[in-house]
Amino acid sequence: MAREKNLDLVKIAPKGKPPVCKIMDYGKYKYEQAKIEKESRKKQKVITVKEIRLRPRIEEHDMLTKSKQARKFLEKGDKVKVTVRFRGRELGHKELGFDVINNFLGRIEDISVPEKKPKFEGNSLVVILSPKKD
Repeated sequence: MAREKNLDLVKIAPKGKPPVCKIMDYGKYKYEQAKIEKESRKKQKVITVKEIRLRPRIEEHDMLTKSKQARKFLEKGDKVKVTVRFRGRELGHKELGFDVINNFLGRIEDISVPEKKPKFEGNSLVVILSPKKD
């Protein structure tokens, strides 16, 4: 029957009893599947994580610049990883890092939501921010 219609005989369920076959144009079927897959990939949103690095003794203007940059990333829909890096004796004053993080979060709280509380990873204090849902 498939040869008469110039179509392909495709096994749909080869392990079934009896095996299930379908008469179709296999090339056209593959093309349609590729088209559907490509369309679904177009609709996906890729979320990237951008990093902003701070220091415990950061100046006011530098903090303003970094917060503006983080605001741009969040408005674009990216997540932002804020890192306060400690070196040497700065590790003895971890509260300064928490003050810097809280100051930074206060500047961009209208547009972002922290995923978790700030925590230490090695010599760094890290918090990940995601854009606020409207």
